Order: sequence, then C-alpha cells, then structure tokens
Amino acid sequence: MPDEVLEAYLQPVWTGERTLMPVYRSKPGEEPELLAQGYEQTVVLTSEVDGQPISWSERQVIVRSIKLAEAAQAALHARLVKAQAALMQLNAHKQGKPRYQDVHALQQAAQAIVKQHQVEGLLQSRIDEQVTERPVRAYGSRPATLRIERTLGLHIEVDEAAVDAVKRRLGWRVYVTNHPQETLELSHAVLAYREEYLVERGFGRFKGKPLSLSPMYVQSDQRATGLVRLLSIGLRVLTLLEFRARQHLAQSQESLPGLYAGNPKRTTSRPTTEALLQAFQHIHLSVVTLGSQLHRHITPLSELQKRILALWDLSPTLYGQLSSAFLEPT
Repeated sequence: MPDEVLEAYLQPVWTGERTLMPVYRSKPGEEPELLAQGYEQTVVLTSEVDGQPISWSERQVIVRSIKLAEAAQAALHARLVKAQAALMQLNAHKQGKPRYQDVHALQQAAQAIVKQHQVEGLLQSRIDEQVTERPVRAYGSRPATLRIERTLGLHIEVDEAAVDAVKRRLGWRVYVTNHPQETLELSHAVLAYREEYLVERGFGRFKGKPLSLSPMYVQSDQRATGLVRLLSIGLRVLTLLEFRARQHLAQSQESLPGLYAGNPKRTTSRPTTEALLQAFQHIHLSVVTLGSQLHRHITPLSELQKRILALWDLSPTLYGQLSSAFLEPT
C-alpha cells in the first residue's frame, strides 16, 4: 500500500480522533495474548457498471499487528546497522584499496549502499574535504616542494525523526468486508482474517517438498494431466488430515507437544500435516525368515503417534495389522 494512502488511514489515529480497540487471542492455560489493535469505519463507494451507477457500503478494518510491527522494526534496525557499517567502510583507508577523490562519485556510491539496504531518507550524509600540506625534501636535482593532499571524509547520522515516522507505519493492514458488524465485530473479523484459507499454500505444497510437482519430461499431455490429478488427490489428503487434527484440538482446547525436534515441550494447536507425518518417520518393518517360519516385526507406536492417529479418527489396531498385511518377500 502506498505511504500516502496508509497515512490517510492512520491520520485519525495520530490525531486522537479514533481510539484503537485491542484484539486478544486466548489459549487454554495461558494468559490472553494481545495480537493487534485497530479501528473500523464504514464508507460508501460508487462505481458504474454498463452505464448504470451503483453504490454500496463497505466496512474497512484498519489493524496494526503487534508481532508484525515488532518484526518489521527489528528488520529496519538491522538494515540501518548494516548500511551504516558499509558506509563507514566506503572510503576508509586500507592498504591496496583506492580511495574516492571525487565528491560526486562518493555520493553515488553512498546512495547505492543506501538503496541496497532499503533505508532511503533515513540517513543523513555529509562529505567533508580535508586538505593537508606535506613538505617533500629535495632529492638530487629535484627541489624541495610542498605537496597538497585532499581526502574526502563521509559522515553518517541517523535521521531519528524519519525513522520514527517509518516505525509508526509498520505493521498496519487494511481489511475490507461487507459482513455486518452485528454478527462480526472487529476482533472476530481480525481473527477470521488470520485463520483464512490461503490458496497459495496449496500451490506451495504442490511445488514444494510434500508433493514435488517439478517440470515434467513426458511426451503425452494425457500423462501430464494424469500426474497433476494424482498429486491433487495427495493435496486433498494433506489438507483433510490437517483440518481434522486442528478441528479436534480446537474442540478439546488442547495443544499437541513433541512435534518440534530439540524442543519436546513446545506445543501447538495448529500443526501442519507435514509435521504430523514427520512424527512417523522412524517406523520400520522387519521381515526375518527362520527355517520355514516367517517373522514380522513393526516398530511399536509411541504415545505421540497414538495421539496423532486419534486426531485423525484412526484406530491404533489398524497400525498393528500392517505387519500381517504384507505378503511374503520374493
């Protein structure tokens, strides 16, 4: 969103005309977490369709995400630090490194660094020219002279006012809905937007590691279509398993621990299918032939794996039947 458009939405907040409403999210056994602050307004919009004017009312929810703003501020601070370090080394005296002797060239190099780190307008630079005179002794037929040396110095300062102006615009989003306020208040609207289904995530799974739809080197369009359809079934399975697990956890108001390697106490109420399936990666089926007898052994389920099967409405007895379902190896 352009800064001038965002400024128009935020001006009532800064002038005190609008009071921000906090949005909290509650988790079982934890204190409510402040997610965002915002306000809403209703505007009447008009347009023209087939030569006929139409108008409608639109609810605009202007929200500032707390974590998004904090992450953006941390990223901004990191870019400022890197930009300052690069600018300080730009014309520093180092052995074997040529120094800028032209003011315009030094300015262009500094602007390139500022643009690279995306901190335009946040740093104030000043270039000073220092002139020193150094006597040179006579040598042979060469008379003594006075050598004049010019050195360019680049001085950088952070424009704190400009940085503060950028910081107060970070983390803001504008949501639009035509749902009436009586049945969807601001806090519920924000939570609904946070929980919305993202179609892009499904395409990410298509092209990512779970399904790995890579460029296909097949001669037949029919085979390519078949492969895409087959992988789309896999995508539906991933989506369904994730939905069922999250639905059960939400209904029981519980969180699932043990999915994060190195942090067994970390819990989540919104696990991904990929993380749930990862918990089954160390399962092995052993088939051993002793004389005329065939012995099969499958890794016993852990408590976490049993809990995941329960979230999917699957009985652990189905897992126990896998070892006897395999035919004799050939």
